[in-house]
Amino acid sequence: MRPIPIVFHIGPLQIHTYGIGLAITFFFAYKYFEKRLRDNGYPSEWLMTSFLWIVLAAIVGARVVHVLANISLYSAQPSLIFQIWNGGLSSFGGLLFALPTGMYLCRKRCPELALGKALDLIAPVLMAAWALGRLLGPQLMVRGGGKPTTAWYGMYYAGQVGKHVPAPLFQAIECFAILLILFQVEKRFRQGPTGMVLAAAGALWGLDRFLDEVFWLAIPRFWDSVEVVGLVLCFGSLVIMALLLRRQRHQRAPAIEAPDPGPEVATPGAQAEIGQGARPG
Repeated sequence: MRPIPIVFHIGPLQIHTYGIGLAITFFFAYKYFEKRLRDNGYPSEWLMTSFLWIVLAAIVGARVVHVLANISLYSAQPSLIFQIWNGGLSSFGGLLFALPTGMYLCRKRCPELALGKALDLIAPVLMAAWALGRLLGPQLMVRGGGKPTTAWYGMYYAGQVGKHVPAPLFQAIECFAILLILFQVEKRFRQGPTGMVLAAAGALWGLDRFLDEVFWLAIPRFWDSVEVVGLVLCFGSLVIMALLLRRQRHQRAPAIEAPDPGPEVATPGAQAEIGQGARPG
């Protein structure tokens, strides 16, 4: 099987398949988040202009972190820094820049939407977009495959010799499974506590990124930066989930009140004293 075409031409114009895939993914994320806002009773008019800034922040952050993580390569060849059509966007970098940007714009332009609720609403959107983006991004770019393999499921990728693990396909399946789990978490904790959906997404996705690197991507096998960050994200999110559940239990626990002793009953000795005091002198 030949590699998937990564470039095609419309007249003199050169179109990179990877860029089209990213554009479709971002558009899907925008429409899906807009729908979730409306379904939950929040305005969505503010989202269009805000989303453009969020996308820009995500791309810049993803590229910056990737370049910093591979600084030896890019310091030797600075011209490669801006060639994002060849791949090289860090998921963690995208989140690192995009989430604060989105939170700031949400707070400013939609104050009726609490930040905790907004993050719970966006978590399934991010996971769905990640699943789609794996199919329309790395799967269609230069060197998009994982580790070399001779297994039957290996695929050929542009810029890579021989068959490689189709890591983007596997990641898409994993993220779709996480999305289904998040739907159940959202249903289970519909009444709170706020933040559970986002924390569950962080725990599952962090573990997923760690396992992806160990089995399909990282060379050497242990310990690259993505594996470390993935584990930190996973365990940190689990701690947050535990704290949220603990706080919810404390808030729901009824206050302990002293039992009502009922009407006071006089002892026999007291009754005798009362009787003596009642005799005429």
